Amino acid sequence: MFFSIIIPVYNRPDEVSELLTSLTQTTYAYPFEVVIIEDGSTIPCETVVAQFRSLLTISYYFTENSGPGNSRNFGMQQAKGEYFIIFDSDCIIPAGYLNEVMLELETNYVDCFGGPDQALKSFTPIQKAINFAMTSVLTTGGVRGGSEAITKFQPRSFNMGISQKAFEVSGGFGNIHPGEDPDLAIRLWQLGYNTRLFSKAYVYHKRRIDWEKFQLQVSKFGKARPILNSWYPAYMKPTFFFPSLFILGFYLACFLLLFAQDWLLKTYFSYFLLIYLVASVQTKSLYVGYLSVLAVWKQFRGYGHGFLESFIKVQLLKQKPEAAFPALFFKK
Repeated sequence: MFFSIIIPVYNRPDEVSELLTSLTQTTYAYPFEVVIIEDGSTIPCETVVAQFRSLLTISYYFTENSGPGNSRNFGMQQAKGEYFIIFDSDCIIPAGYLNEVMLELETNYVDCFGGPDQALKSFTPIQKAINFAMTSVLTTGGVRGGSEAITKFQPRSFNMGISQKAFEVSGGFGNIHPGEDPDLAIRLWQLGYNTRLFSKAYVYHKRRIDWEKFQLQVSKFGKARPILNSWYPAYMKPTFFFPSLFILGFYLACFLLLFAQDWLLKTYFSYFLLIYLVASVQTKSLYVGYLSVLAVWKQFRGYGHGFLESFIKVQLLKQKPEAAFPALFFKK
């Protein structure tokens, strides 16, 4: 099986260098290609790519800015492989990654898979805290941590694979972002294809973002979910409402203090204390544990508020998603 690695890039030449360096260190013994799609960047990575042409089979394309989903589709259209593997540009790939993917496909083939992410010791404290929030089973990030059902997994596009056949039949990613990856997974299910979690095919996801950008990102995640629920009501889960209920419950806990009722607020305190202890032990840092509490709060608050806003506009008021949240949609 010939793999094509698809990497959309937007203004991140330094990260591309790290990613490509990690791919040169692979222990995979068979040929593969790398396809870089520059999505309208003002800081291009073409000179970086040129440094790796003697080390990797690599091609580079520059397109007008059309969003990561369309860039991935363009890359897969240019690719020569039988199976496409998609990474975000801020990922670092373990040396044995492709071997793990090949083993999984040979053992129990599936036309679309997703893998989890981990943090490197070299990551900054904020990056480690955000990684904890985005991967821990104690938060909404448990999906990325690998806790979701293995055989009904919605791959995330920072680390996923799709066969050439499944891509051609489905048409690839839509123009919503974020949310383009679960949208594709559900459409694949409707077409009769299966998806699966490859729990050992992890990447190191760097997420070079600050607190403000992180909260904006998770807010967009929250806004995207009710849109997907309106498109695919059969796949809606009660757990999607949990972050919003968590935030509303916190506000209720604060309100109850006016009546000398602190039991609910103590429950929240206990939860965040658990986050602090688990994150501190897991990362071996009390400081990262503290930052993880902040990250989890921002995750719940951003996602919960975004979900509520979108649920009211899209599912209750029946507004068209493109009109209610134009920033979530790229023009094809």
